[in-house]
Formats: sequence, structure tokens, C-alpha cells
Amino acid sequence: MRDLDLTAAAAALRRREDLVLDGWSRRDIDEAITGGELVRVRRGWYCDDATWRDLWPELQHRLHIAAVSADAGAPPVFSFTSAAVLHGLPLYRARVERVHTLQPAAGRHSGPAVARHRAALAAEDIVVVEGLPCTSLERTVHDLLCGAGLEVAVAAADAALQLVAGPPRAYDTGAAERFREAVRERVRAGAGGRGVRAARDLIEVVDGRSELPLESVMKLQLRRLGFPQPGLQVPVPSPGGTYWMDLEIPGTGLFLECDGNGKYTDAALTDGRPVERILLDEKHREDWVRGVTGNRVLRFGTRDVATPDALASRLRAFRVELPTTRKRLFLPRRPLLAGQ
Repeated sequence: MRDLDLTAAAAALRRREDLVLDGWSRRDIDEAITGGELVRVRRGWYCDDATWRDLWPELQHRLHIAAVSADAGAPPVFSFTSAAVLHGLPLYRARVERVHTLQPAAGRHSGPAVARHRAALAAEDIVVVEGLPCTSLERTVHDLLCGAGLEVAVAAADAALQLVAGPPRAYDTGAAERFREAVRERVRAGAGGRGVRAARDLIEVVDGRSELPLESVMKLQLRRLGFPQPGLQVPVPSPGGTYWMDLEIPGTGLFLECDGNGKYTDAALTDGRPVERILLDEKHREDWVRGVTGNRVLRFGTRDVATPDALASRLRAFRVELPTTRKRLFLPRRPLLAGQ
């Protein structure tokens, strides 16, 4: 399922009290969980298993947020990856186990279901999304760059820039740079804090013209290997219109295409075409691009960009020379689920 607003998320939840009123006993509930009929979203809150399995991880987290909000006397300010989910940002290959909240003063401690962070929180850092308070888009991106896994942070920040500057093929570079500079200023103001050094370099990698998370991660791993910032969504004119190439490494004669499985199987992306038609269209597209530009076209999937080493191995197999000198970016190998 591609979208689920908070109203729909709340409707998909079932409270223990409501189940009891419908005649369920504690044993019935436990057996339904064991038997795969129900999923426990949070203590006292459940979802039908079939509905749960149909949701992407970000949407499953929306149900968790809705349950935490319903239990709270007053809704907390949701932050970090939970704020990212409320803003509609992707969380690349991350399944968030805890709802994250932020408060400026000491309060209840974190638990297994809710992470309660304490940090300064200016009034302008709080916005309301679908009726729930959460950190602003700018503050959320800053927090992810400082604390999330690098792949998660860059993919989410790229998507945030698309919210600010528009889609990659109609991108407002001025609006994007103003947003990036605002985040840079936050990073500079937090000098010496946790994750700030990495965030300072990560913001230079972020660019909303990376259309999908896989392209964001490919760009990140290229930078970690010492390549310059790649060209993104590079146009190649053709008689039938413009072909857009995912990435181009400057000075190498290489176009890099990111091929997630959804390109061939997701009905929202295939436009009703069978796989055979998609593959034939891709062949014609690639033949034209190679013929008119003289560039090679290399294709990469999720496994190929999982780590810098995995990408390096794939590039070497394609006889691509890796950089031997570079301007160092301080990009440590944070776990994908860092901060979760």
C-alpha cells in the first residue's frame, strides 16, 4: 500500500477494550496473535494481520504513531524518523521499532516502544501535520543527518528537498539551496555535538534531483569512494522525447542506472506494460543513449550499492577505475538502523 493518512491509520487500529466489548477474551486475543490473525502494534493496540502485511514499513510506523498519540494525554512532539514518516519521507530499508518524541525539559524516560529525546526546541521547530505536532521539515532533516544511518539520512533529505524544490525534472535549484543553507546553519550552530561532523559533509551530498531512494544511496556510495558529485537526471534528447539518465560520473563517460525490482513489477511504475515490453523499451532507450553520447550505461540494484565496498567491487568488475586521491569526506559507516 502506497499511502495511508493518520485518519486511515487510526481506523485500522483495534483497541483491546473494543475487542473485549466485541466478545474477545484475553485468550482469544493471544491465540489470534499466535495464529497470525492479529498483530500487536503497541501494548493494548492491534491491527489485522492482512492489513499490516499490506503496508510498507513507513506506513506500519504511522499506525504505531497513531497508537502512541491516542494513548497520550496531550500529543507529544514527534521527531527524528517518526517526524520523517509524518512528513512523508522514505526510510530506506529501515523498519523503525520505536516512536520518537522530542521535549525540551526532563520528563518520562524512554521505553521499548517510545524513545523520548531531550533537546532544545524552538517554536519554529514545531509544525502540525495531519493534526499531530512534529519537528519541522528543516529540523527533521538536520536531526536525521546527525543521527540516522547515512543511507537513511540522505534518501530522506533528498525527498525533503523534492517537497521544497519540486520534482527532479522541474527542480527549483534556488529553493533547494536556500533549504540546504538553512540546514547547514543548524549544523554549524551545533558544532561539537553528536553526529555534527558527519552531517557537515552529508549536506554536501544531498540533492533532490536523486529521484528515488536507490539513486540517493548510489550517489552517497560514489562520494564515499571518492568520486565527485554525479550529474543527476541527465537529459538525452531523442526523436520520441527526452531520456533521463539516473546518474553520470563527470569525466568518465559513464551513465549509471538504478534498477530496483519495482521498475519491472510495481503496477504504479510499469504503466500496465508486461515485463517483456519494459525490457524491450529499455533496450531501445539504452541503444539510443550509447549511440548518441558514446557513454557506457551500467546498471545497479539494491545489493550493488548496499555498502561502498559492494559498489567498488561492482565497478571494478565493469573495469571502472576508482579514485586514488580525493578530498576526504568524513562519512563513517553508521549502521543502517543507527538511532533506532
